[in-house]
Amino acid sequence: MRRTPEIRRIGGLIIALTLLAAACSSTGSAPSELGNTTSESTAQPTEIVLLTHDAFAVSDNVFADFTAQTGISIKLLQSDDAGTMLNQAILTKDNPIADVAFGIDNTFLSRSLSEGIFVSYESPSLATVPKALQLDPQHHVTPIDFGDVCVNYDKAAFADGPAVPTYVRDLTDPIYKDMLVVEDPAISSPGLAFLLATISKFGDTGDFTWKDFWAKLVTNGVKVDAGWTEAYYSDFSAASDGTRPLVVSYASSPPAEVISSKTPLTGEGRF
Repeated sequence: MRRTPEIRRIGGLIIALTLLAAACSSTGSAPSELGNTTSESTAQPTEIVLLTHDAFAVSDNVFADFTAQTGISIKLLQSDDAGTMLNQAILTKDNPIADVAFGIDNTFLSRSLSEGIFVSYESPSLATVPKALQLDPQHHVTPIDFGDVCVNYDKAAFADGPAVPTYVRDLTDPIYKDMLVVEDPAISSPGLAFLLATISKFGDTGDFTWKDFWAKLVTNGVKVDAGWTEAYYSDFSAASDGTRPLVVSYASSPPAEVISSKTPLTGEGRF
């Protein structure tokens, strides 16, 4: 497997903000009651079921420390991408499969609120969160992080040309045919963020609309994968044996490659 760490995001490609949020599911219980399995007090640790996407990663020490401090254990229930996770929560809202959901971003937020799957909870830590990121005044979700969605490229694949695309419309140029892989916006958070960004960029009127852009992407051989994991770790040539040197991902993907690498990524041309 060829793993090329020299990945850079495309300069000037402004993509929608992705806001991640944790929220309580509609169990009908207050947050302090989540995880209680009986109506009677017990000295045994209780359990909270956490529903999240398949890219969620946290060290075992974090959960262990939480349990040590609260007496509550965490059962992790992972779905596919954020959209699939949300669909599961919606379909089971009358008999919730989890107590807490993590990973609902601003692109899927309106749907989660309209379906009424979360109870309100105002965290005392909201005082440290910028008001601009508090998108739900009723506090059905709690903002915990944010990040940019952009296009990452495999530096090695462009070492001998062609030039790395600079603007989003460049992706429709025939010199980049069969190079781009994106995610299904119906179920993928970065996929939906990228779609919304192109709609914002090109609009639906004028000589070149967002529909024209996507029609040209299709002609140019864009591949649409179900989710981020498949796109990044199966088709993106810098992170797999895939053949696509351009992928819709996060601005944090390159530094994450450095942090998670088993061998130090140093030297000229590295991050």
